[in-house]
Amino acid sequence: MPSSKFITIEGIEGAGKSTAVKFIHDYLQSKGKSVVVTREPGGTPVAEEIRQLVLNPDAKEIIDPKAELLLMFAGRAQHVARVILPELSAGKWVLCDRFVDATYAYQCGGRGLDAKWVKMLEELVVGSLRPDLTILLDLDPEVGLARSRRRGPQDRFEKEKVAFFERVRQVYLERADHEKQRFRVIDAAQPLGAVQENLKRVLESL
Repeated sequence: MPSSKFITIEGIEGAGKSTAVKFIHDYLQSKGKSVVVTREPGGTPVAEEIRQLVLNPDAKEIIDPKAELLLMFAGRAQHVARVILPELSAGKWVLCDRFVDATYAYQCGGRGLDAKWVKMLEELVVGSLRPDLTILLDLDPEVGLARSRRRGPQDRFEKEKVAFFERVRQVYLERADHEKQRFRVIDAAQPLGAVQENLKRVLESL
C-alpha cells in the first residue's frame, strides 16, 4: 500500500488558501500521488449542512461561542470518520482546507474560549490523528479582509472586525512556533509565483 500523508492548509480570510489548495493538488498529482481534497467545516453531506449553519451571515439568532465550538467538532467528527481516516487508510494523500488548528485560532483566539475545552474535544473526536504537514499562509488581517471583500458577499466570520482576525493570527503564529516540526509558515503577502515556489519547496520535504 502506498504511504499516505495528511496535509492541512491554514490562514485567515484572504490569505489565498483556495488557490494554494488547487496548486498543491495539481503539483502532487503531477508527482503521481492520489490526492483527496476536502475542507472544514464540511467535507461530508452532514458536515456541509453544519457549515451552512455556522457561516450563514443571516442567521436568525446569534450563535453562542460554545455552540459554535460544538458545531465545529460535530462536523469534524463526521469528517474524520467518513472521509479523512478512510482515505488515509486507503493510502491516499488527504489535503484539507483547515483542521483543528483553525478551531484554536478562531474559537480560542477570536472568540476567547478556553483552550482546554478545545483540547478535550480534540482528544474525543480526533484522537491521535495529526497532520503530517500544516502550511500556514500568514497575512496581515487588514490585507486579508480587503482581499476577501473584493471576492463578493461575506460570510459570518468575514464580517468580524480586524481585531478579531489579529487575535486569530496571533494564535496561529504561536501554534506554528510551538510545533515547528509540523508547521511551515509562508508569507502570503508575496506575489503568487513566490508563494507557489515556497509551496513547492515545502512539499518536496515530504
